[in-house]
Amino acid sequence: MGRVTERRKVIRIRDGVVSSRADTLVAEEPLEIRLNGKPLAITMRTPGDDFALAAGFLVSEGVLAAASDLLNIVYCAGATGGGPSRSSGAESGGGSNTYNVVDVRTAPDVTMPDFTLERNVYTTSSCGLCGKTSLDAVRTTARWPISDTPPVRVDPGLLASLPDRLRAAQRVFDRTGGLHAAALFTEEGELVDIREDVGRHNAVDKLVGRALQNGDLPLSRTLLLVSGRASFELAQKAVMAGIPVLAAVSAPSSLAVDLAAETGLTLVGFLRGSSMNVYAGEDRIALRAAAAQG
Repeated sequence: MGRVTERRKVIRIRDGVVSSRADTLVAEEPLEIRLNGKPLAITMRTPGDDFALAAGFLVSEGVLAAASDLLNIVYCAGATGGGPSRSSGAESGGGSNTYNVVDVRTAPDVTMPDFTLERNVYTTSSCGLCGKTSLDAVRTTARWPISDTPPVRVDPGLLASLPDRLRAAQRVFDRTGGLHAAALFTEEGELVDIREDVGRHNAVDKLVGRALQNGDLPLSRTLLLVSGRASFELAQKAVMAGIPVLAAVSAPSSLAVDLAAETGLTLVGFLRGSSMNVYAGEDRIALRAAAAQG
């Protein structure tokens, strides 16, 4: 869908001069994700890569692990007023397709999540359950324990070069200034993929979902870089995709650090210029090289 940006009139004031002009804004619309016809979650996102977003979300929730787990993903019709309610099935008629509802159909042998109230709070907010419950939920459902992955060694100088490369690849951000970005790099620093979205968690889901569709999970030889802070939710998504290194240009949360320490994830924050803080998993960072350069 070509709805990534929209134009709005704005009154501009610069040095006391008032003018009227059209401004380009990033689009934000809700996406309802259904699983085998049942409503599961709603997220606010930038339209585009919706199928990858839904697939990536279900990877982070422990439902999908391989392309063979996925039968198909379709947009649901009848999502506007005048037709059936938004909770009706994907095949319902009436109304026009808003492209804001997707239904993910899984293979028959895929185990469905527990659709209890507690589970739904966890999936829709992704930070609703706090403390030990959240940590245990991720640790017990991760399919590819990071501590069991082949060793990855990252030079601090390589890490320091990635934010500029991420920024240079943000094409929609240049037009709107209002998007988060997430990018996958190889351990040698090669850009694998980049996605932008109004939600930082959606950008990561789009990356992971595309990897699932391409048969590339687990992402055990990659680095994940995010343009904002490193929340528990993003650390969770990295762990569930088998990504061993998560770096952020801003701060991590305390629960993200706890999760990284519990699972063996390397977590880097405040990645700016040649400076960075390593909060967990320092064994993957070539600290001696950094000391020699200093």
